[in-house]
Amino acid sequence: MDPSELGPLAAEDLFQVAGLPLHPLIVHAVVVLTPLTVLALLLGAFWPRARRRLGIVTALGAAVVLALVPITVLAGRSLAERLGPIPAVARHQQFGEMLLPWAIALFVVAAGQWAWFRFADERLRRTSPGAARATRVALAVASVVVAAGTMVLLVLIGDSGARAVWGGLPS
Repeated sequence: MDPSELGPLAAEDLFQVAGLPLHPLIVHAVVVLTPLTVLALLLGAFWPRARRRLGIVTALGAAVVLALVPITVLAGRSLAERLGPIPAVARHQQFGEMLLPWAIALFVVAAGQWAWFRFADERLRRTSPGAARATRVALAVASVVVAAGTMVLLVLIGDSGARAVWGGLPS
C-alpha cells in the first residue's frame, strides 16, 4: 500500500466501527438522549421537586447531546459521501445539519436553569422578588421554545432518515 493513501483511509476509519458506518450506530444515542434531556428540562422548568432531584443531570445530559450531535453529523456526512448523491439522503442531511444550533440552545438553557436555581434564585427572591419571578418565567419560556424546536427538528430528521433508508421498499 502506498503511504500517501493512509491519510484518507485513517479519516474513513474514524467514522466506522468494526467495518460498519458510525452514523447509524451513534444516531441512536442522540435519538434517545435528546428527548430525555428535553423532558428533564421541561420537568425542571415547571416542577420544583423534579428540578431539585435532577440537579445537574439535565445540564450534563445536554452537554452529552451537544458533544454527540457534531460527531453524528460528521459521521453522517462521511456516510453520505460513500453513498453518493441520493435526494432522500440529502434531505435528511439538510435537516441533520440544523440540529447543532438547537443542541447549543438546549445546553445553554439547561445549564442556565441549573445555575439559576442552584446559585441565584433564593438570594434574589429575598432582595428582588419581581426580578426573580421574571427570570423564572424567562427560563420557563426559553425551556418550552428550545424543547419544542429541538423535538420538532428531531422528528423531521428521524422521519427523513427513515424514509431515506426504508422509503424505497415495496409496500
